[in-house]
Amino acid sequence: MNIKAKELSKIYGSGENKVVALDKADLEIHQGDFISIMGPSGSGKSTLLHLLSGLDHPTSGSLTYDGKNIYEMNDKELSAFRRQRIGFIFQQFNLLPVLTAQENIAMPMLLDKKQPDREYLEELAKLLGISKRLTHLPHELSGGQQQRVAIARALIAKPDIIFADEPTGNLDSKSGGEVMEMLGNIREKMGKTLAIITHDARIACMADRQFVIMDGIITEKGRDIRL
Repeated sequence: MNIKAKELSKIYGSGENKVVALDKADLEIHQGDFISIMGPSGSGKSTLLHLLSGLDHPTSGSLTYDGKNIYEMNDKELSAFRRQRIGFIFQQFNLLPVLTAQENIAMPMLLDKKQPDREYLEELAKLLGISKRLTHLPHELSGGQQQRVAIARALIAKPDIIFADEPTGNLDSKSGGEVMEMLGNIREKMGKTLAIITHDARIACMADRQFVIMDGIITEKGRDIRL
């Protein structure tokens, strides 16, 4: 699985109200990569993640997964593509309060009218340390445990890549460190591709490839990647 963004831009408004959120970004993500994208609030990092993951459409530019431009898909096709090939982890856990941890984890599969692989679900729960919490409702879990459930949900459909937007933003430093360690372990054991958006330099430094975005312009380890 290879992801390639070419001259990807997102512009809001026009004239005096024009805001360039992302400016002609060129970026490749390869199978097994662990990348971080760091930048201050308003720098364009969340915009970039939303475009890379197909959650939003660019003003211009292209994004291909294994050579296929995902923006050429219709809404139904793109929604299915995201559910099946992309996992999402957000700052907000976004767990359904009336469902147990196990039911929340299984939700992406059920949306595709499929049953989750029970053995795989149990493997994820064990790796994330929540095996004994699967029957609990979200309000019965700590913040760290809720984020681990969200991580398992992101992985249940066996996606090619995990996009994480400030995954430790709602956690204390201890829980955040544990979540990041688990993400790293899962990535290594399962061979997943991981892209993390963060404003925390400690988290950014864990990645094999580190990007910085400022005013919509992205660079990798000090070199301009706008080709």
